[in-house]
Amino acid sequence: MSMGEENKNKNEIKEEKAKKAELPKLRPGMTVRVHQKIKELTAKGEEKERIQIFEGIIISKKGEKGPGATIAVRKISAGVGVEKIFPIYSPVIVKIEPIKKAAVKRAKLYYLRDYKKRLKEVSV
Repeated sequence: MSMGEENKNKNEIKEEKAKKAELPKLRPGMTVRVHQKIKELTAKGEEKERIQIFEGIIISKKGEKGPGATIAVRKISAGVGVEKIFPIYSPVIVKIEPIKKAAVKRAKLYYLRDYKKRLKEVSV
């Protein structure tokens, strides 16, 4: 590999990191829409890629800016609670867009698992 190609690869990596660094300030209590790439096999055996959207409330966040930073997002689907943990800086995550924000007084909102009341919305 020549010196020019190495610099090009480093620049591409820096651009990708900068793009991921533009993520919105994610906090527990925010309702977010997470766009995730999903690979599926068709009936013919071909691999097909699509984007799946998961919308829910962030109940926890681990790691601020490290490569292992994750968020746990919870939603109620057909009366059943569904939680998913997303690695923020994974190439599988296309985009995370905030929808609304709620007033919370805790860093971890695990009490929402068996809490019946709604959170109060705050302006974003």
